[in-house]
Amino acid sequence: MYHKTKGYKVFSVFNHILLIVVALSCFLPLLHLLAQSFSSKSAVNGGLVSFWPVEFNTDAYAKTFRNTNFTGSMWISVVRTTLGTLISMVVITTAGYALSKEFRGRNALMWIFVFTMLFSGGLIPSYILVSELGLKDTILALILPGAFGAYNLILIMNFFKTIPKALEEAAFIDGASFFVIFSKIYLPLSLPGLATIGLFIMVGHWNSWFDGLLYMSTTDKYPLASFLQTVVVQNSAQNVALSASEAAALSEQSIKAAQIFISTVPIIAVYPFLQKYFVKGIVLGAVKE
Repeated sequence: MYHKTKGYKVFSVFNHILLIVVALSCFLPLLHLLAQSFSSKSAVNGGLVSFWPVEFNTDAYAKTFRNTNFTGSMWISVVRTTLGTLISMVVITTAGYALSKEFRGRNALMWIFVFTMLFSGGLIPSYILVSELGLKDTILALILPGAFGAYNLILIMNFFKTIPKALEEAAFIDGASFFVIFSKIYLPLSLPGLATIGLFIMVGHWNSWFDGLLYMSTTDKYPLASFLQTVVVQNSAQNVALSASEAAALSEQSIKAAQIFISTVPIIAVYPFLQKYFVKGIVLGAVKE
């Protein structure tokens, strides 16, 4: 057997080592942030914190959740991610179901969608369009421009193609409509593909920060990623919102670490529920028979 050969064993060892290194490179920075968020100001400012809290306290989290700028932006991200994922899934699944069938002009229509993967109108035309439609400073400006993704469409379309046509033909014989077949047969049998695409869309909405800076004129309308960009990259002390007494007891770095860590929790919490579908959805959706 090939898995008993010396070459395979050597490859397996190096493969495991590489994966462990990659995993640690992703996990350790997050662990360092967590340790900083639970450490005292003197320990953080003195560079004494590595991967374990020093002088443990929860003051940074208490201050973070009292910060209305942070909680407001987090709520906007929750609403945006929920609505954005729902709208995108409806658009992509219905389009993918239609394009999984053979009809006149299908290839031309498919190439139009693929063209959008390679070229876009550009930043300035997109901004003008959103402004002229009256979407600026509304949550729809964060949802509608990215509601359709050709890459996700191709994945779900190929996934639909793996479903046996005999099921659809049998349903037609029993008098089922296209909508009934789509909702009762295709969607339930496509849970791995739907979960995979849904995860892509959720992560994209949650992590998107540039459109918030672009389409929102005030910081109180920023989604969480845009808010964190102003705190971490632009180093805006106003969004940290420390009073004189709080500044004496708390480190800005601890508060930033707490805010960043909290922002990762919702997506991390979703992954375990979708992981069993993820690999299967990618493999089946990426292969065309």
